[in-house]
Amino acid sequence: MIISDKQQTANRQNEKQSSGPKTPAGKEAIRFNALTYGLRTRQTILPDENAADYSKLWDEIEARWQPQDRIELCYLETMVTSLWLLRRVAESEQRIYMDIPFGEERLRMLGYVVKQRAQLDRSFRTAVADMRQSQKERKAQHPQQPAQTAQAAKPASAPASPPAGPQTPPPDYVMSEGAEAHPAFCSPITPDSR
Repeated sequence: MIISDKQQTANRQNEKQSSGPKTPAGKEAIRFNALTYGLRTRQTILPDENAADYSKLWDEIEARWQPQDRIELCYLETMVTSLWLLRRVAESEQRIYMDIPFGEERLRMLGYVVKQRAQLDRSFRTAVADMRQSQKERKAQHPQQPAQTAQAAKPASAPASPPAGPQTPPPDYVMSEGAEAHPAFCSPITPDSR
């Protein structure tokens, strides 16, 4: 679409009068102004959500899967973030039923909820499958011998020596024990998390 010179000049003058925030502090202050349902935000944890609940979820899933390298840690983050956002989608769906009267707008928003739920569920299932595959491959590369059978084969008078088989290397990534250990704000920005 081609616009006239007069309109282009008017657009430039209006652009100079923009009243949006200019400083980082101003931008930070208004970043959640338009948040109604939380369906399109890029933030993993919203101001009205409890970061401790996110950390607890992270700890539970980490204890279950025990990631050993950065790739597995990425799969873990995808699982935790997907579950967290699925909970938000369910809460948003409830607010849509309560706040929007029956009609075209409610149906449009519910369609969006269904789409997001399917994407997050698929993301979670894919991360679980990838984590299983990664751990399976790691175990195949570094088979561990059972300690009881190795000791039972030795005579009682033999000195203890380390097993001759390959040793599992220490993990490349070790999480610290503070609240900052959980990458609550590090998840990738995807169309699913808006």
